[in-house]
Amino acid sequence: MEPVFAMPTDAWTLAGPILEGLAALFGGPLAQGDMPALNPTPRLGAPAPETDLSLIGLVRSADIVVKTVMALLVLASIWCWAIIIGKWRQLGRLRRRAAEFEERFWSGGSLEDLYDRVGDRPGEPMAAMFAAAMKEWRHAADHGLTVTTAMRAGLQQRIERVMAVAQGRELARVERHMTFLASVGSTAPFLGLFGTVWGIMNAFTSIAAAANTSLAVVAPGIAEALFATALGLFAAIPASAFYNHFVNAIGRYADRLDGFSGEFSAILSRHLEERG
Repeated sequence: MEPVFAMPTDAWTLAGPILEGLAALFGGPLAQGDMPALNPTPRLGAPAPETDLSLIGLVRSADIVVKTVMALLVLASIWCWAIIIGKWRQLGRLRRRAAEFEERFWSGGSLEDLYDRVGDRPGEPMAAMFAAAMKEWRHAADHGLTVTTAMRAGLQQRIERVMAVAQGRELARVERHMTFLASVGSTAPFLGLFGTVWGIMNAFTSIAAAANTSLAVVAPGIAEALFATALGLFAAIPASAFYNHFVNAIGRYADRLDGFSGEFSAILSRHLEERG
């Protein structure tokens, strides 16, 4: 007995290629007499369409909240690396200039001549401390404020204060942007974690909407969530590591300035005693 819905041979010959193409699109070959369902019911566990799991594809398919988190983390990472490179060069330049100034300072030449060469506003912290102290010294000498013992003691205190003020001002410039590195190092992982949680929520929402628990459905949301975590760590790890390195380097440089301040104060104190 022939099937009720069997198609004639000529009709199959004409429509066969079209139906085979549709069958390939829906996932399988058609045999003669087979008709695809007009309203196929989705099956649980049915294969999901392919998804672009590249980094660019994950960013494009991410939720607007996750995209915002990723953009903030990328911008924070770029700014952190700009600060790191600039701070590295700055500290290296300061160490070289400090060594050059110390060599000139201990060369045995006149302090007055060195002050004239340095000027009132040098760009190097150690030279700025020296210039502040010499400016106070020259002002006191020009106005006869080194005559009595009390005047000399007061001059010594003023010199120490102006050097401390100059040191604090210069170190504040050196420590500029360090707070941003510390903030990124401590907050970027949590910002990335927020993007991770949001991405996982979207992944579970996709599972519920598609009624499909296959890896192809779960993978995009989980992948974009983990990518947000990776971006948070990518921004936080260099910021935290270089912040600790720069804090130690600035601390050693501050100790070097403290040593110079003490030695220079002792030299000026000896000169005042010799004048008395």
